[in-house]
Amino acid sequence: MQRIKLKITALSPLAIVAKRPGSVSQAEDHIPGSVIRGAIASQILQLSKPKTPDITERDLTEDGGDFATLFLGNEPAIFQNAYPAVGTVAIKSFLAEKEKYDLISQIVDDEIMVLPTTAVSSKTNSGFKPKANGVFDTLIDRFCAEAYNYLYDPSDPKSLKDKTDARVEPLSGFYSKINDNVKHQYRSHSVNTRFLTRVGINRKRATSEDDILYSIEVLNESFLETPQSQNWNPVVYQSSILVTDLNLAKSFTQFINDHADIFRLGSATSRGLGKVKITATFDNAVTDVENRIKHFNKKLEERWKCWSIFGQPENDLLEKRFYFTLDLQSDAIFTENWQHTTVIYPKMLCEFVNLDNEFTQLNDGEEKDKFLKLEVAYSSYNYRSGWNAAWGLMKDIELVTNRGGVYLFSVDKGREKLWIDKLKELELKGVGERTSEGFGQVQVCNEFHLILREEAK
Repeated sequence: MQRIKLKITALSPLAIVAKRPGSVSQAEDHIPGSVIRGAIASQILQLSKPKTPDITERDLTEDGGDFATLFLGNEPAIFQNAYPAVGTVAIKSFLAEKEKYDLISQIVDDEIMVLPTTAVSSKTNSGFKPKANGVFDTLIDRFCAEAYNYLYDPSDPKSLKDKTDARVEPLSGFYSKINDNVKHQYRSHSVNTRFLTRVGINRKRATSEDDILYSIEVLNESFLETPQSQNWNPVVYQSSILVTDLNLAKSFTQFINDHADIFRLGSATSRGLGKVKITATFDNAVTDVENRIKHFNKKLEERWKCWSIFGQPENDLLEKRFYFTLDLQSDAIFTENWQHTTVIYPKMLCEFVNLDNEFTQLNDGEEKDKFLKLEVAYSSYNYRSGWNAAWGLMKDIELVTNRGGVYLFSVDKGREKLWIDKLKELELKGVGERTSEGFGQVQVCNEFHLILREEAK
């Protein structure tokens, strides 16, 4: 699998509308992969030209070959969601006598991820350190507490020390991690919105139409590094396109860079919205799934021993088992027996990794649990719709599992090597339906699960 990294720079407000049935349309906090996919496909078709002998540039629509491979083939290109690269960075202030940090907004190049739904932070001062009380994950401790038959009720350690409100609540959003070994490694990412008010135009008189006044919520195209700053910087989003063919990936990268300024994203493009500049960088898709799984299991074993002070559990759940998590990095669409669901069941996961034949041949009960077992799932749902520009029709209303969902699985240790190889491929292809449109992005063993309560970041 070949990866094309995209850097999307907003040059005008973006009207990326989240269409949900029964509610007012709101702006998304990111650019969905389906929007990027539709915009690029539209431009390829518009720029297509008849085949002539003197053409030297590769035409992606020639004979329908490359275009069909990218968008209509059995293994189409996967257009992942674009998340804001504007991160909140803590900078130490040298003017203060005591240790003090100032927050500034900067464009970062590190990978942008989604916080798992098991991450929590202080109810009164939520967020990453040093300006807030910190964020930590509860997945491992909850799993151990249930195994030892204890109720796990996390609290904010900093608030207990300061004798303030120690309640915690789930924290969602985007974040990135600084690879350097610095004190405060984690940064939150977000994008601001505003409303644009518009008036309808009477086509006959070319004047404003009575009783037609409306507002559009848009993503801001620029940001200030600090509230006191006078310089505005363009907002940047990061995304990726995954392509199976090496030569096609290189030509696709060249096409995007040659036409970087012509793409328009979202709605209301005829009214000046949605102008962006897209630059592409070719890169091999390499994952470190094996290391993440090993680190997760090591931390789980360490925490399991810590919980042993409460006695011995009924069953040693770590004996001859290894564990891994699936963390949704985007909304996902799951179906089982033609019905929508928000849980990845073992049978479904086996189908995703092409092991369904082995799974169905096993007997029910203990043998299937040894093969693959879903230990716990944390997920929620919502409804999504949209507009298909090619057909000129509304898309079907889909029940989606919200990004951030966490699924903890265990497998017999004898199959560890087999599953690690399968999970490497799964992380690239995604899970569920419509993965080519950005749904079902998944990460195996998100590193944030290793941040425990006393290590809040």
